[in-house]
Amino acid sequence: MRKIRVLVVDDSTVIRRLLTDALTADDTLEVVGAAPNGRIALAKIPQINPDLVTLDIEMPEMDGLATLQAIRKLYPRLPVIMFSTLTQKGAVATLNALSAGASDYVTKPANVGSVTAAIQKVRDDLIPKIRTLCGRSIGEQPATIGPVRRPDSTTQAGRPCIHRASVGIIAIGVSTGGPNALTDIFRQLPADLPVPIVIVQHMPPVFTRYLAERLSHVSAVPVCESRAGELLEPGRAWLAPGDFHLTLARSPLGVVTRLNQGPPENSCRPAVDVLFRSVAEVYGPATLAVVLTGMGYDGCRGSEAIRDAGGRVIAQDEATSVVWGMPGAVARAGLAEELLPLDQIAQRLTSLTADRPNFRPLVTCSH
Repeated sequence: MRKIRVLVVDDSTVIRRLLTDALTADDTLEVVGAAPNGRIALAKIPQINPDLVTLDIEMPEMDGLATLQAIRKLYPRLPVIMFSTLTQKGAVATLNALSAGASDYVTKPANVGSVTAAIQKVRDDLIPKIRTLCGRSIGEQPATIGPVRRPDSTTQAGRPCIHRASVGIIAIGVSTGGPNALTDIFRQLPADLPVPIVIVQHMPPVFTRYLAERLSHVSAVPVCESRAGELLEPGRAWLAPGDFHLTLARSPLGVVTRLNQGPPENSCRPAVDVLFRSVAEVYGPATLAVVLTGMGYDGCRGSEAIRDAGGRVIAQDEATSVVWGMPGAVARAGLAEELLPLDQIAQRLTSLTADRPNFRPLVTCSH
């Protein structure tokens, strides 16, 4: 099977060399070209026919965003991974690039101590994304864990003793493709949504704050990057901050947020599984979970905990997912009550919460 062909675009000679060394050390990849700016990259694409482009954001002559916009006009299906800095400016530029059609992003290694460590970090972060985004186009099939199962929602996945409670909270887990998916959903949510929303989006520090601000700007539901000890309220949303797990806890006043830097799960912090387990413990059968586009399997075990508690799980369908890893894992495990296209999820969330009565979140389940 032929190798995945990568074009590296960065104005830094050092970064181009680092990326080339990191990628060519993998026997499934080859760097077929490099370019110091967008104009040269656009000229090279039809000559070398890459399977994927890594694209720096800040470059002379033609920067990454302008280059991405040109690529999307000429090659709408060509995967593009942005290579950005872990800074305020880099976060804003990366979110702009994702809105403009970038497939994913990786942050440049910083404070890693050596060139060897920098190369390893790039390999760990970048290569799985390249394989996932390019796997199908070169004949590989994504990893599977069995056929999609559609359980009978009336039996609670074989647990008919669990009472179907009114929805008391919405918990969302998402990764690759998430900023655009969340934007589409939050644009459609009503201001009087009668439940709170908690979200894990796989993103580093700084990035999550700006994502929350963007979502809040387009939504009638206010969105904030969560801090510890905040009291959950209906009609508001809390996004886990980068590098912190988000959990919930009961308090005398209601349900509050908690943050911790416990070990990563599924190589992620924040992790969807951590949030979902916590929500299941606090809200039980009143939990409504949504697993959106994303690479890997984060959210699958947490969805199992939610179904065990009598809650509901919705997964995004394959056709509208950038990567059907996370929602696909949930679907194949038989945990998804519904598989929905992205443009139907907000309406479904609204309808499932529309008949919610006055409700205290401290739900107990009797068998």
